[in-house]
Amino acid sequence: MAHTIQNKRALLTRIRRIKGQSEALERALEQETDCGAVLQQIAAIRGAINGLMAEVLEGHVRDHLGAEVTDPERRQEDVQVVLAALRSYMK
Repeated sequence: MAHTIQNKRALLTRIRRIKGQSEALERALEQETDCGAVLQQIAAIRGAINGLMAEVLEGHVRDHLGAEVTDPERRQEDVQVVLAALRSYMK
């Protein structure tokens, strides 16, 4: 997981932004805000989550499945990790 350690600060910044968006959505619902604004906030959160997933997935693929990985057994295990994550994410 070297890629998540190397990008720890940026990833945590993204998570904190998503947390803030989620809290804003909660406040909007509590205050019975117009449904258009609620939908917009949900879309923003989804976009932020998609961006986070793309960044972590890209780092994982590059670090664990790149050309410098020589152990075929380890590569196959990492492929299974990526596929399981994608299956779960796509549901």
